[in-house]
Amino acid sequence: MARRLDMFCLWLSLQVALFVAACGGEQSSEAPAAQSGVSSSVITVLKVKPEAVTFVDELPGRVAAYRTAEIRPQVGGIIEKRLFDQGSEVEAGQILFQINPDPFKAEVDSAAAVLQRAESGLIRSESKFDRAKQLVTSNAISRDAYDDALANLAQAKANVVEAQATLQRRRLDLAFTTVRAPIAGRIGQALVTEGALVSANGTKALAIVQQIDRVYVDIRRPAAQIDVIREATQSGQLDYASKIPIEIIATSGKPYPVTGRALFSDINVDPGTGNVTLRVEMQNSERFLLPGMYVRARVPRGVRHNALLVPQEAVIRDSAGRAQVIIVDHNKQSARRLINLGEIVAGRYIVTSGLKAGDTVVVQGHERVQDGGTVHSRPFTQDAAVQAGH
Repeated sequence: MARRLDMFCLWLSLQVALFVAACGGEQSSEAPAAQSGVSSSVITVLKVKPEAVTFVDELPGRVAAYRTAEIRPQVGGIIEKRLFDQGSEVEAGQILFQINPDPFKAEVDSAAAVLQRAESGLIRSESKFDRAKQLVTSNAISRDAYDDALANLAQAKANVVEAQATLQRRRLDLAFTTVRAPIAGRIGQALVTEGALVSANGTKALAIVQQIDRVYVDIRRPAAQIDVIREATQSGQLDYASKIPIEIIATSGKPYPVTGRALFSDINVDPGTGNVTLRVEMQNSERFLLPGMYVRARVPRGVRHNALLVPQEAVIRDSAGRAQVIIVDHNKQSARRLINLGEIVAGRYIVTSGLKAGDTVVVQGHERVQDGGTVHSRPFTQDAAVQAGH
């Protein structure tokens, strides 16, 4: 009985030993995996190369109609008809209002009668002059009588010319009773109704037409900024970007699907704000932009050629707050280097000194790089940055 008990204890000890060995094997097999997970952390690098960079300022602006016409009467009278739909598109020359034409028709008839009377007087004066001309040669009438006939003829001709001008003026007044659109565009609300008495000297417009298939955007730029741009251009640091299209941003932050071109910059500085106005012309066939709308514009300030840029995450700071990057040489050896930074453009720093074209800098994984150590890396890409959460 004792022998069987000893055999059972031995067997049990062997089973426990095998179980412990199996567990240790699993742990040891997992350890390299964990270590490989640490060692597989990615260090990404980027080779710096020169490129052209456009500097852009985001500035406020207001939209203005390309052309605005206030519809005003050129003659006085009673409005009989309104001949347009409010808020619609109108063509140049389209009839908008009709003023009662009856008084002007009567004036045209009266002026026509005066012209006819003047023409008959001219015929009579011409006949008298012809007779006087024949008689004066034979001394049948005095020289004074001939001169009177000549003067009467000239007066009759003048009366005809005057009557013709008066008739023409009356016909123009009659035509002005039909009020037409001087430009094509969108007309707003009617500011008068049928039956209203209007005057040629009145201050109130009948309606307003605005052409908005093209619009202006008046952008306010600080005058001090112009001096900076001029100095940078003269020093050769920037090429002035006057021909680069200007992007207009809505209040939602999204750009409109149209771009504009700068026409001119005003020479007057607003004494209250210190700004100058930059006028931009834009196509607006889809009517995205409406007069008076507040927008923001991305205005190119200049272009710098052969600029060196690095992603913002590639820049680290030392204990003194100085900017530096980690350089990897052709032997894959790392070293820290101090740099000077310029502006940020689309998430990248412009490096003004400390780097040269062809240098390779570490973008991600600085904490795993030892000074003077060997770096195992792969090229930095934007997709990799997104996956890494940058």
